[in-house]
Amino acid sequence: MQLLRCTLVLVFLTCGVGTVAGQADLLIKNGQIVDGSGNPSYMGNITIHRGRIISVGLLEPAAKQVIDARGLVVAPGFIDVHTHAENVSKMPGATNFVRMGITTLVLGNCGGSKSDLGKFFKELEDRLITPNVASLIGHNSVRSRAMGGSFMRPPTDEELDEMKSTVDQAMKDGAVGLSTGLIYLPGTFANTEELIELAKVASKHGGIYVSHMRNEGDDIGEALEELMRIAREAKLPAHVSHIKASGQRNWGRSIETLKALALGRLEGLELTQDQYLYPASSTGIQNSIPQSYREGGLSKLKERLDDPETKAKIVKRMKDRLEKRGIADYEYAAIASWRRDRRLDGLRLPAAAKIRRGSDSLDDQLELIFEIARSGGASGVFYSQSEEDIRRFQQDPHTMFASDSSIRTYRLGVPHPRGYGNSARALSEYVRTHQLLSIEEAVRRMTSLPARQFRLKDRGMIRSGAWADLVVFDPASVKDNATFEQPHQYASGMRYVLVNGGVVVENDRHTGSRPGKIVRRGK
Repeated sequence: MQLLRCTLVLVFLTCGVGTVAGQADLLIKNGQIVDGSGNPSYMGNITIHRGRIISVGLLEPAAKQVIDARGLVVAPGFIDVHTHAENVSKMPGATNFVRMGITTLVLGNCGGSKSDLGKFFKELEDRLITPNVASLIGHNSVRSRAMGGSFMRPPTDEELDEMKSTVDQAMKDGAVGLSTGLIYLPGTFANTEELIELAKVASKHGGIYVSHMRNEGDDIGEALEELMRIAREAKLPAHVSHIKASGQRNWGRSIETLKALALGRLEGLELTQDQYLYPASSTGIQNSIPQSYREGGLSKLKERLDDPETKAKIVKRMKDRLEKRGIADYEYAAIASWRRDRRLDGLRLPAAAKIRRGSDSLDDQLELIFEIARSGGASGVFYSQSEEDIRRFQQDPHTMFASDSSIRTYRLGVPHPRGYGNSARALSEYVRTHQLLSIEEAVRRMTSLPARQFRLKDRGMIRSGAWADLVVFDPASVKDNATFEQPHQYASGMRYVLVNGGVVVENDRHTGSRPGKIVRRGK
């Protein structure tokens, strides 16, 4: 078979395909090839022409460009299945992603997406982008479009039909599936039956159901049951976003969570999950306010905060929630980015309240949260997970590694470091330093596993005919440099990153090239 493949490639090159007779576009030679399958690596060369891999093996055909990968690993480009990179339309270079080896971004997570994906995809194709982009259709966006501001009720039959129609059109436009964000508005008010009906539409097109579940702490068991019920009744694969056991009282529950997922697989359900490799999460500070008081949007929340009786109820609910969790205050939460007062970026809430209000009391922390919410919100970082749970989730072979990040504006705020380092951290911290994963397995989690589950055709593997999304990195020096204190530090050790055969990173520098494509489901 190897001889036949080599013969075919020699014939291909001899025929003079390309702008220069007898030459391929690019040859990567002498690399340690980790092909994405999880199988042992091997030494070899990779030939690329017109954006695709045309040979893998020992051939060294003539090429217009040659990369000598001696001492380096050559792997498929990493696929980040959980991003919030809708801002790629404004920041098409996606530098923080490609600098850590990510070549394909999956947008539309946590229920939030563009509601007209066909239009959005066309805009990106016209704009030209560096990474490839795929997208889910987000339930929150679909629900808002159909129901306006009336969130705290089931949809009417007409509204549900409109929602189903929007999902159907998005799937026809190439969405890879349906996402939900069930702690966010308005999705938190949707019942399971509504989600099943919409998931059935995605299922009809071969899509996946991806969920930021209703609970990741005390009630994670019930949340998993809901996800599996949706998978079962809608007959489609289901995927848990940023799996975790949140809150100190829940540390260790990774064991029962993984057991529940394993039982679901034994039942015949197709279940996977992703995680970011850090002990803190990130969401809006304003989400600390109970959802029912945020229903109806910012104007309604302001009305409730302006009413002394309602505000007192909100304060009591929030204090009761802290007490239930065994937490004295909001020391576990930090402000990542707040436009109104940049002095507070990076500070824990007690310290921020001390600066902003002159006191770090719990009441003043709550007042700061209310002020942030009134201003439209601020991103935050929440320290709520254990390293033991992170490692246990990581050891499960169905776990992908994903950043849960947007495209970063360099040096703006103090955001979560995962947006600069997540995939590099998998290789440096957990492969090289702690040796918890083989390099082949870590690469599989970021390449062929996501490509298979999200139906990204001809991605995630190094093989003849696949798109030439590749990363060439130094296994001895690849590193995530971003920290919680100093997050704006790019990953290092990624010598070359290729997207569809175009070099987008060379020696840890973005080249400015924009060869990215829209990756539609199954195409």
